[in-house]
Amino acid sequence: MNALTLPDIAAQASRQALPLDWVGMCGIALPVLFDGQRLSAKADAGVSLDDGEARGIHMSRLYLALEMLEQENLSPALLRRVLRSFLETHEGLSHNAYLKIHTDLLLKRPALVSPLAGWKTYPVSVEASLKNAMFHVELKIDVPYSSTCPCSAALSRQLIQQQFVDDFANQPLQHADVLAWLGSTKGIVATPHSQRSNAQLQLRLDDYLDDLPLIAAINDAEAALGTAVQTAVKRADEQAFALANGQNLMFCEDAARRLNLALKRSPGINAFHVRVVHAESLHAHDAVAESRWNWEAA
Repeated sequence: MNALTLPDIAAQASRQALPLDWVGMCGIALPVLFDGQRLSAKADAGVSLDDGEARGIHMSRLYLALEMLEQENLSPALLRRVLRSFLETHEGLSHNAYLKIHTDLLLKRPALVSPLAGWKTYPVSVEASLKNAMFHVELKIDVPYSSTCPCSAALSRQLIQQQFVDDFANQPLQHADVLAWLGSTKGIVATPHSQRSNAQLQLRLDDYLDDLPLIAAINDAEAALGTAVQTAVKRADEQAFALANGQNLMFCEDAARRLNLALKRSPGINAFHVRVVHAESLHAHDAVAESRWNWEAA
């Protein structure tokens, strides 16, 4: 007896002829390779359904094409091959293919002064598309940092000056007394407030790139901000971090401008959208600034 042919419902004609912009799957668990690391990731894979008469796409073909991501380092060339496979397996149905990969990049970062080092995770997304034979790649990266409010620092300095006047008015100044005063809580009566902050980078890449500049973009952003959050520290590192914050006072506007200038100098980036969020320690709301370059034109 001949085996029955399994029904292919997706190949049947649609009852309502209408093309669809995106059809696929979201949240697919898979490993990806990047810079020698095997990372746990989630992928969104889809294609356009341009044949409005078709009932649906072949989602299993998209799923199987993702196996390529397990075999070699994540790169623009690999992403392009995956997207081409999406379209080749949907010939006559789709002209556009899309892939998003969400993961946490794990980087070992040195302490500021001591020989210690520790691991930091950076949430990243890689978004690739092949639309009408045009290939594009975007990166989304979250970079945490510390920010100290310039206004708070100025107000604190004023209070310290006033306390100095109150404590040493009409008294001869002795070096030892002033030194002891500077090291006491009686003298330093106020401190500026700092906040955990986050830079959300959305970067469009040049088409010619051989590699994804994830680490380079993170390094450029942290260098521009000057106060990346730390991992393993000793007291000397904590003191160096306090010094870095004191020398890098910034509002969210300052942070956005620093990142704008730094990313314009970064090779391989042809457009970006930067959003910085300072989680206020003074207010119950956040301070936010955004900056774009070539974004609308890209």
